[in-house]
Amino acid sequence: MTDARDSLDNSPRQLQVETHGLDVIGDAERKGTPRTLFWPWFGANVSILGLSYGAFALGFGISFWQALIAGVIGIVFSFLLCGFVAVAGKRGSAPTMVLSRAAYGVRGNRLPSVISWVLTVGWETVLCALATLATATVFDRLGWGGGTGTQVVALIVVAGLTVVGGVMGFDVIMRLQTLITVVTGVLTVVYVCLVADHIHWSAVSDIPAGSAQEFIGALVFMMTGFGLGWVNAAADYSRYLPRTSSSRGVIGWTTFGASVAPLLLLVFGLLLAGSSTGLNAAVAADPIGALTTILPTWFLVPFAVVAVLGLVGGAVLDIYSSGLALLSAGIRIPRPLAALVDGVLMIAGAVYIVFFADDFLGPFMGFLTTLGVPIAAWCGIMLADILLRRRDYAEPDLYRPDGRYGDVPLTPLLLTLVATAVGWGLVTNSTADWLTWQGYLLEPLGLGGKSGAWAYANLGVLAALALGFLGTLTLRRGRVREQEAEVGAV
Repeated sequence: MTDARDSLDNSPRQLQVETHGLDVIGDAERKGTPRTLFWPWFGANVSILGLSYGAFALGFGISFWQALIAGVIGIVFSFLLCGFVAVAGKRGSAPTMVLSRAAYGVRGNRLPSVISWVLTVGWETVLCALATLATATVFDRLGWGGGTGTQVVALIVVAGLTVVGGVMGFDVIMRLQTLITVVTGVLTVVYVCLVADHIHWSAVSDIPAGSAQEFIGALVFMMTGFGLGWVNAAADYSRYLPRTSSSRGVIGWTTFGASVAPLLLLVFGLLLAGSSTGLNAAVAADPIGALTTILPTWFLVPFAVVAVLGLVGGAVLDIYSSGLALLSAGIRIPRPLAALVDGVLMIAGAVYIVFFADDFLGPFMGFLTTLGVPIAAWCGIMLADILLRRRDYAEPDLYRPDGRYGDVPLTPLLLTLVATAVGWGLVTNSTADWLTWQGYLLEPLGLGGKSGAWAYANLGVLAALALGFLGTLTLRRGRVREQEAEVGAV
């Protein structure tokens, strides 16, 4: 997979469709330093959507300072988890959901691979829909028409850019990210300067504080909206680094690169949303488009450019990783075709959000919390498995059901199912009718039921993460030692 390796090294080469799928990167092709991880992670998370998370956080009924603390902890901690998972990439030189086979077995890993695939397809769908809605809002404000026709054209353009990038592969994506990072960064700074006078600290400081449960709910939402949405792809970049690369460097540059832009955008987003109840409410329906209502007309087109590019940049990375997850789930098709299949599903989902959903925030929160639970369970298991291992992965055995990692080991699968069942029992999604069955453990555990104080604290995500991690440390330590003691262990 030399395409991505060359991209990280910034060495010129002719752009071409990447045909490799789950290939292992050979030692001779692995170059660079942990510092190179900054750019893909920064580029993937420098989106103006980060401003909207200010309104999302305040929507939990908490104060500015509570929302800021919840955001800082949620963002940094969740991307720190990505950093830990990224260490597996430099140890094993394979995609994240292939390295996961060491914990789940070769075919047992199909369960988390399917979950990972659904999550990444969901994220690319959300980003595509948001770019479409933002474009239509800008056209409407300019008087160029923002109705159904505009939305259809915008959806075609956004989806086309995303699918083409995903099909072309990592080399194109990484070069695109460099352009997106520069353009988005500059125009976002301009946006901040233009709307700074809409901040009223007196209004922001007057927002009353919320309860501890509301604070926890906001914190977990930040975790699922940021790092837990990327953790299942965290090793896809670090696998191009030499085995001798510093693990601390991998963790540090991944965490820093991914966190710095969302943290800065969150602060300004909190100040804007806290200064205007109208803007705060509008963001729930159109998270990006609502931000145009306080802009001068002359900057609307540049704003549309920065919004669409930032969202497309994230969607392209998601469609690439979703294709890899689909292949890891056992689907035997070329990687470009996998990306194309995911693109079709993305378009279908975006059509629903843009043309049929009553609001954005309800389905979005339901999606994040519901899939955040099994992904948190997988993350806990994966982190514990990485912690237990003292050697690099035996890469050939990641592809052989009769190898040291096994075929379908029951312990990690049962842990995932139990942690997910407990987690879903501790979260609620009243805004999505099809998810009202969740929260079934809140009453039996004395947490006030589905209408009590703990109903929206989203404890299930934290519970699933802890159960997966502690369960693996307790139950799998001996098995990992046996694997690493086998003849020929790396």
